[in-house]
Amino acid sequence: MKIVVLAGGLSDERNVSLSSGCKVCAALRERGHETALIDMYLGTQEAPESLFAAPIPEELTRIGRQAPDLEAVKASRDGGGDGQFGPGVLELCRQADVVFLALHGTCGEDGRVQAALDLLGISYTGAGYLGSAIAMDKDLTKKLVAPLGVATPRWELIRYGADDIPALSERLELPCVVKPVASGSSIGVSIVHDKEALSAALAAGLNFGGACVVEQYIEGREIQVGILEDRALPSIEIIPKTGFYDYENKYQPGAAEEITPAPIPAEWEKRLGDAALTVFRALGLSVYSRADFIVTGDGVPWFLEINTLPGMTPTSLLPQEAAAVGIGYGELCERIIEASLEARKAGK
Repeated sequence: MKIVVLAGGLSDERNVSLSSGCKVCAALRERGHETALIDMYLGTQEAPESLFAAPIPEELTRIGRQAPDLEAVKASRDGGGDGQFGPGVLELCRQADVVFLALHGTCGEDGRVQAALDLLGISYTGAGYLGSAIAMDKDLTKKLVAPLGVATPRWELIRYGADDIPALSERLELPCVVKPVASGSSIGVSIVHDKEALSAALAAGLNFGGACVVEQYIEGREIQVGILEDRALPSIEIIPKTGFYDYENKYQPGAAEEITPAPIPAEWEKRLGDAALTVFRALGLSVYSRADFIVTGDGVPWFLEINTLPGMTPTSLLPQEAAAVGIGYGELCERIIEASLEARKAGK
């Protein structure tokens, strides 16, 4: 097949996306596919055909400890412009049998890219535009799944400015988790136990537009479940060596212990899988995803969020879960493509 891997973009998860894209591109080439990697935001001035033979930049596989400087990225694009699609991107995508979306965060997981490709008649991987948009909104996702019997921590969506922070710091219940309503990779997430930390977390949230979900803090084991082709994969437990599973602990090798299958009783595993599938189906998702939970000592899985384009980096969780049932990385990429083409044909 002729495949374009779309990565990069202009979100705080840009570097994660580039790392995922490099690994996906290399794996598909090894499987015999004619594959090109392109940065969705920067685009290219080269002839589209030349990219199918271009080497994969090794430096893009490494993820730094901090999120990227997006202003610097904007300044580096030839010709400037505010559009999310850089020069030559859509022209290249039109040449492909399918576009593999290795995008993460608000640039790629919120449904806008999917909607644009739908309008152009370009096939792509993963969920459709509507399910992607819903899943990106943590508040809306919880509103839809909480009535279905999926346990989720108490939460409140707050929209605020700097002047509101003192009153919010007095009112909100502690301990709690403050997270941007539409972000991923734990960027901007704070676990707070006192009012001073809460004020600092809310101030940091202003950098993400001042719309945050403030969530009840649940103490337990962090366990995540991948979904592939409407079936739950074995769960994976994450044990950070320090702190919680934040941006740095997710992507720095050795920063967290990851165990799959998670060492939990079979009935816990079933509860996790059932809950993940309930969320997946309620949001109208397709092909694959990864749901995040905190499991308390009584075996109750508390749903946190679901990711419609899970990471495919060298340290990502979904490939580890797939490997636990004998699905290698290259086969996983191909299965995602095949299931996505079927989903597009079915109008999903």
